[in-house]
Amino acid sequence: MSTQNTNNNWLETCLAAITKARVSVFGDFCLDAYWIIDPDDTELSVETNLPVRRVREQRYSLGGAGNVIDNLVALGVGTVQAGGLIGDDLFGRQMVEQLEHLNVNCQGLLRCQQDWQTLVYAKPCIGQAEQNRIDFGGFNALAAETIEALAQKLDRMAGQSDVVILNQQIPGGVSTAEMIVKINEIVASHSNCKFIADSRHRAQLYRGCLLKLNSHEAAKLAGQPRPLDERITAELANDLATMLFKRVGRAVFITRGENGLIVADHAGLHEEPGIQIIERTDPVGAGDTVVAAISAVMASGGDCTSAAKLGNIAAAITVRKLQTTGTASPDEILQVGPNPDYIHLPELADDPRQARYLDGTEIELIRRLPHELDIRHAIFDHDGTISTLRQGWEQIMVPMMVRAILGPLYEDADEALYHKVVDTVGIFIDKTTGVQTLVQMQGLIKLVRQFGCVPEDEIMDIHGYKAVYNHELLAMVRKRVEKLRKCELDTSDFLMKNAQLLLERLHAAGVKLYLASGTDQTDVLAEVQAMGYAHLFEDRIFGAVGDVTVEAKKVVLERIIRQHNLKGSQLVTFGDGPVEIRETKKRSGITVGVASDEVRRFGPNPVKRARLIRAGADIIVGDFTQLRQLLVLLGIKGN
Repeated sequence: MSTQNTNNNWLETCLAAITKARVSVFGDFCLDAYWIIDPDDTELSVETNLPVRRVREQRYSLGGAGNVIDNLVALGVGTVQAGGLIGDDLFGRQMVEQLEHLNVNCQGLLRCQQDWQTLVYAKPCIGQAEQNRIDFGGFNALAAETIEALAQKLDRMAGQSDVVILNQQIPGGVSTAEMIVKINEIVASHSNCKFIADSRHRAQLYRGCLLKLNSHEAAKLAGQPRPLDERITAELANDLATMLFKRVGRAVFITRGENGLIVADHAGLHEEPGIQIIERTDPVGAGDTVVAAISAVMASGGDCTSAAKLGNIAAAITVRKLQTTGTASPDEILQVGPNPDYIHLPELADDPRQARYLDGTEIELIRRLPHELDIRHAIFDHDGTISTLRQGWEQIMVPMMVRAILGPLYEDADEALYHKVVDTVGIFIDKTTGVQTLVQMQGLIKLVRQFGCVPEDEIMDIHGYKAVYNHELLAMVRKRVEKLRKCELDTSDFLMKNAQLLLERLHAAGVKLYLASGTDQTDVLAEVQAMGYAHLFEDRIFGAVGDVTVEAKKVVLERIIRQHNLKGSQLVTFGDGPVEIRETKKRSGITVGVASDEVRRFGPNPVKRARLIRAGADIIVGDFTQLRQLLVLLGIKGN
């Protein structure tokens, strides 16, 4: 399997080349119609004596092949053409108007069959509730003369394109079995043009095309169908991609939803991991985004791996756009960057039965470490990795966020709403553990707006919500610190097992220690001093500085690597949160995930284990009781 492209210039190179690409889309052009109905039904029709449904607002957006085109244009593809069949009706005119507004060449979009209705999904909505959908075009039948006319248009488009996307979405659309025979003849006659088939129902009929499939479509095409609710593992998806590539002789792209995508081509097999997304997601239209990005890269001379990487990033953007078939612009893609927050080994993370351990220990080995380790720098997270002074912060943050979201409805909210908010908050905190508090408060504001229980003018900013949270949290922490100062409690009461001994051993071995925390700088300094190991870190203790754009852990990692010209095998990070693990993995450092039980201060926490594996941990420990074996594994001498 090929390794990930580590050249961080690849993304800018792809986006620049796309501007000269020529891509055409042939297939099922649909229109999504949203009719917002006024809830007032007091007026009765004179003719029927039934309530009148009055449309307050109407919106139309491109769907099907039209959404693929929308994505191509948003990506900045130089020339885009549309080919297919629409009706000579008001919906067809609306579609052409929207495509022409995007500067799309619509000469291949025919209106030559009088009985053909434009494909429309009309969605009447009362408030947020969608009513019975009304579909147009469900009884279309493609005439023989229309097939010939469409074939002529497709042949002309192929001669003017670098890539043609063959979109088949509707069983009764333009890509019938008879039409696909003509399509295959055109594919065979245009060796200078690549064709990518994205077919929901008839992928087995296409010849000479690259294939874009989801994992269940791939299983069906390979003769191994699976129920839609059955998970298709990475191993099976890899086998399917390899099998289908050998069969069709062209690259095969298999999308795996939140787990990314796989591509098999002449260069081998490449697995592009899923990308971590904190926000709520809506997967509608993500497949259109992927095929558009893949085609744009292939049309501009890029390779399949780069195409898969761009498709993965673009889809991670559009799924965050709720209740719409969104697009991804170059600016949005560049904000994500060339090396996003990947999800690593989700199957292993979800199944502890697959765990492998260092002989005679409870140290879980996720990846094989380099043979020659030369650890010179070690970064530690604080809370949950070394200290448990803040143990219980989740029990403070959860009710605080629930109160913030429900606002005036907190006391009277029904059970369903209350528990939906509690569950949503729990998932959000699990995903954001380890980031600075201000970032979590940004997410809280989005949740407050999502549930709509609090008037807009009563929603606080990130600093206001953080102040509420910190007031309750620091009251708990300061009580614990005060007890330490009075010797009513000992530091060992708030230390992970053998954590201080690990710090001392590393320090004695000449390893420079750094502490990076999402806690405010002044607070983390006070807590480290109270715990008695500040001297081991010297002046290398970093916390949040009140700026949501400054992530302490990223800053520390970048500074260490830059100032000391480090290689990956010279840096190790210990942490119980995904941020420090993920950021170190991006920089090829060694990662020790501390899946700590903060109540007992020893033993593993299975929830943290899964989270840390997904973030990219190389090693998982529950604590540091097996310190000697861990230091040997890391190549630390004098242990």
